[in-house]
Amino acid sequence: MTTSLLSTTDDLHARARAGRRAVVMTMGALHEGHATLVRAAREIAGPDGEVVVTVFVNPLQFGAGEDLDRYPRTLDADVKLAEQAGADVVFAPSVDEVYPGGEPQVRITAGPMGERLEGGSRPGHFDGMLTVVAKLLHLTRPDVALFGQKDAQQLALIRRMVRDLNFGVEIVAVPTVREEDGLALSSRNRYLSATGRRTALALSQALFAGRDRHAAQEALRARAREVPATHARAEALSALGESRAAADAHAVAKAVPGTAAAVPGAAAAVRAAARLVLDEAARMDPPLRLDYLALVDPADFTEIGDDFTGEAVLAVAARVGTTRLIDNLPLTFGAAS
Repeated sequence: MTTSLLSTTDDLHARARAGRRAVVMTMGALHEGHATLVRAAREIAGPDGEVVVTVFVNPLQFGAGEDLDRYPRTLDADVKLAEQAGADVVFAPSVDEVYPGGEPQVRITAGPMGERLEGGSRPGHFDGMLTVVAKLLHLTRPDVALFGQKDAQQLALIRRMVRDLNFGVEIVAVPTVREEDGLALSSRNRYLSATGRRTALALSQALFAGRDRHAAQEALRARAREVPATHARAEALSALGESRAAADAHAVAKAVPGTAAAVPGAAAAVRAAARLVLDEAARMDPPLRLDYLALVDPADFTEIGDDFTGEAVLAVAARVGTTRLIDNLPLTFGAAS
């Protein structure tokens, strides 16, 4: 199969369509994470459908001092990777094609969720992102669009936009792709030096530490539900629970100096376990400069409390040198009894 490279909307609309059209939106510099999205799109579209990969570096979502000018542009390599992964079309429009007449005066606003975490660190970023996603959905006219879970807040906002504004498209999330050492694949990883990459591993390691602490807590709760309610078993479980609580309290006190080492709840213990790893990375060379560590409800990206039940997202963003990286993991609190 030969992948067609198109640069105008007219050329894209002129293609005969049969079956479902699945779209993967990218800013180029494609890597294995993008290839995974394309392969998932190929499976969804089926042999009779069509997979379109968009390549567009959107100026609206880059703030002052961000890396628009140095963002990698590797279109020839992108087309080759897209073709190998099963794309039928690479749609690579110019800025004038997407924004005829200059930057749009009417834009999509992300609302309160767009002001939190990434939005707080990058004002206006999500308004620009949603505007171009809305534009590309109209230009490509897909039945389904696929996005990676690594950009969890972006994914949540796109889903909200599609629901709130009645876009007739299905949004599919694809799990984060990681390198063997755990680092989430990103086009920005190429900016890391060898020593910077070692520091950057703290992002995924912090998430894994939080996940492991969460798993231990959930396992203890499950064990407590399953064992017979005898006095001896109750005492044994109580001792185990107190040991875990003591370890969690120590982690909280160490991660947040000056706080009382009270027994934390589930969410606080997860945050503390992750924060310990990040604090250690802050002392590395080069140091990790933490932007945020958050444990949030994916419905609105507000911090969860210790009584929270359901799906949550443990998210982190940090800089290593001049490179800003993000990562996240989904966690489920309060397993069914």
